Amino acid sequence: MKENKNRKTFMMFLLAFLVAFFLVSLVEVLRSAFSPVMPDMQLSAAVAPGEAARTPISFADLVEKLKPCVVNISTTKSVRASGMLRSPFGGGEPFERYFGGDDFFNRFFGEVPQREFKQKSLGSGFIISHDGYIFTNNHVVEQADKILVKLSDGEKEYEAKVIGKDAKTDIALIKIKPDKSLPVAEIGDSDRLRVGEWVMAIGNPFGLEQTVTAGIVSAKGRVIGAGPYDNFIQTDASINPGNSGGPLFGMDGKVVGINTAIIAQGQGIGFAIPINMANRILPDLKSKGEVSRGWLGVSIQDVTEDIAKTIKLKEPVGALIAEVFEGDPADKAGLKAGDVIIDVNDKPVKNSHELLMMVAGFSVGEKVTMKVIHEGQEKHLTVVISERKEKEDRPAGNEYYGMAVQPITPEIAKHLGVSERSGVIIAGVQEGSPADEAGIRPQDIILQINRVRINSLKDYEREIKKAGAKEGVLLLIKRGRITTFVPLRP
Repeated sequence: MKENKNRKTFMMFLLAFLVAFFLVSLVEVLRSAFSPVMPDMQLSAAVAPGEAARTPISFADLVEKLKPCVVNISTTKSVRASGMLRSPFGGGEPFERYFGGDDFFNRFFGEVPQREFKQKSLGSGFIISHDGYIFTNNHVVEQADKILVKLSDGEKEYEAKVIGKDAKTDIALIKIKPDKSLPVAEIGDSDRLRVGEWVMAIGNPFGLEQTVTAGIVSAKGRVIGAGPYDNFIQTDASINPGNSGGPLFGMDGKVVGINTAIIAQGQGIGFAIPINMANRILPDLKSKGEVSRGWLGVSIQDVTEDIAKTIKLKEPVGALIAEVFEGDPADKAGLKAGDVIIDVNDKPVKNSHELLMMVAGFSVGEKVTMKVIHEGQEKHLTVVISERKEKEDRPAGNEYYGMAVQPITPEIAKHLGVSERSGVIIAGVQEGSPADEAGIRPQDIILQINRVRINSLKDYEREIKKAGAKEGVLLLIKRGRITTFVPLRP
């Protein structure tokens, strides 16, 4: 009897639990069905409190509006072939060993006269004025004999003229003479662009006219080694050969960048020049055909953690002055080698590249205030910016036999434990270069070039240029306690 009673109690408890579960589930279903807030809006609120996620449903309306201001650019230039004969016997042994390969064959039979042929290439651009001014890339129109611009309607081609170009930023301004007022691309503000925002590219990839691709901003301020003023917007919107010079649009329909570069082995990695950079140099391109930039007159480098510890900086920020060029603005203002520039016009300087970008943006004659760390003490100096001339551009060093060099500052000497205070020190050696083949290593010190004493970076540049790219040089190298002569062949 007791067992039956227990079973009855258990069944009643189970029935009550099932009824309660059913009622709770029914209430949840009814509440979801009649709730004024949709589930996707709840998700948006969870992702971004107080702001719905703005994912574009379609780009069609935007594309229809923007296509007319994007143009296709085709160029033609003359190229001369080398005209060298190849051996009919092929290369390798024994022909190479006993006869010198193709060189012997050419010496015996002579060279074929040079041939000239036309090389064609494609690019993109966008119209910035009703009377036909167009932004594109410098590499799209560089050395072109003829530039043709086709509008989006494809009805007519116009011959274009280069108004101005700047190789350092890869920006060019060209002009056509249209027979009607042209639609214009509205210029946006790339500084306000945020990582993760949607962007859209329109261009001429592989000759496929008016191709539209979309993606997001993957990163900003990318330095990819394209030039001294690298500051690229990275995007995963598909960019391919032929997109160069075309616009990168934000979702407000304004241009935020000029599509410029890709990584050949990568997918979904493209780069665009910020439109603010192009807009800043537009007046110079239009009026002078080239760009005037600010010049400080220093050789600078990043502050590494080791250097920061050596010169007693709290953190590795700022730009370390390796050399001050005599008579230039920095020298006149009192800046010294070993000083670290940490602030310009109340804006912090993170590294040497950021300082280079800041100075380049200043006007000639402009007075700027700099906060520097000099021998552990903070100083404020006023510098009058001068104009950067091409002859003042210091080569990076890799142009000469695969060596990158820098001056020997007291901080570098102390950090590396070297006693030398003159000469230049090898900062890097390119693999497979003449310097690499000669056995030169980083931290070697160059004391002489062709028996001429080297005391500074200026001495190095003068003597290495004097030797020329086709001539070999004889270096006197110091490595540790050993000093030796090392010949470098082109």
